[in-house]
Amino acid sequence: MRIGCPKEIKVHEYRVGLVPAGVRELVADGHEVYMQTLAGAGIGIEDDAYVAAGARILPDAAAVFDTAELVIKVKEPQLAECDMLRQGQVLFTYLHLAADPRQAEGLVRSGCTAVAYETVAAPDGSLPLLTPMSEVAGRMSIQVGATALQKAHGGFGVLLGGVPGVQPAKVVILGGGVSGTNAAQMAVGLGAHVTIVDRSLRRLRELDVQFGNSIHTAYSTAETIEKLVAQADLVIGAVLVAGAAAPKLVTRDMVRTMEKGGVLVDISIDQGGCFETSRPTTHAEPTYEVDGVIHYCVTNMPGAVPRTSTFALTNATLPYVREIARHGWRNALTRDPGFAAGLNVHAGQVTHEAVARDLGYDYSPVSLP
Repeated sequence: MRIGCPKEIKVHEYRVGLVPAGVRELVADGHEVYMQTLAGAGIGIEDDAYVAAGARILPDAAAVFDTAELVIKVKEPQLAECDMLRQGQVLFTYLHLAADPRQAEGLVRSGCTAVAYETVAAPDGSLPLLTPMSEVAGRMSIQVGATALQKAHGGFGVLLGGVPGVQPAKVVILGGGVSGTNAAQMAVGLGAHVTIVDRSLRRLRELDVQFGNSIHTAYSTAETIEKLVAQADLVIGAVLVAGAAAPKLVTRDMVRTMEKGGVLVDISIDQGGCFETSRPTTHAEPTYEVDGVIHYCVTNMPGAVPRTSTFALTNATLPYVREIARHGWRNALTRDPGFAAGLNVHAGQVTHEAVARDLGYDYSPVSLP
């Protein structure tokens, strides 16, 4: 199979869909790999390293899309990239379509087969291709939140861990999944007062065992969230409904109850955000203020640490890439029902139920052999 990997073009996105080690494996399997020139330059991987691994270098994205049967990316295709996709071509990347109707329209119009990292499932129901970036985003959320709390960045000047004689900051984490748990690890490590909110009692019990007296847990209700947000210095939104838009757990009225200079970090922004006041931002302009509260809503948070993120992601995606290349997308998805859950768009139809519901498309499941 001809596999292509273009350079990412989203603002301040330096990750890359394949590293030389992955190229070497794919070439050894008998496939052809085409890299856009400088695709890996943002993480310090030059074209020569890809050539040494067996890739061929193409001059621009158009050449990659024109040549490849399977396109591997990191972030959702921008509209200019959607225009380069074609019927019969397979795209394998993050999509987050529920929050991006224009991209969904572009993919539907292209006729391509689009498989989304974030909805591929493991046998235990976990999301193996979302997990690495959820880990990164969760850990980053505390770093960026702590920075935003500094007075020079608009915050009211609170140190997360406090000092002897001064109380630590209150951190509220909405969601006890992968990103929320990693956020808690970082916040606890810095000495903050941490409360994790989740709607699963089983998960809250697991977190209690994992963290012991280092955290507090709370069952998720509107009243509980309302009280905790009003007292919080930093709120982390780490809510996930696979493939669907994130629920709006924090209303604007709740935001108004926070002390001026408090901070909200919305990890869920790729899926539309879990704060009513959230809107997507970029690494170039990561924050904005609503009612005196600082919001950080960058849609590609892990892109700020692209080298770590790239290697973490490609470790997880490579086995799936090899399956598509070896068996073709239809047979690869037939062999693994969890992999089939990643199919979001095919031949002009939306094939993921949650995405179709949230965007108002007819749900058109694909019949696999």
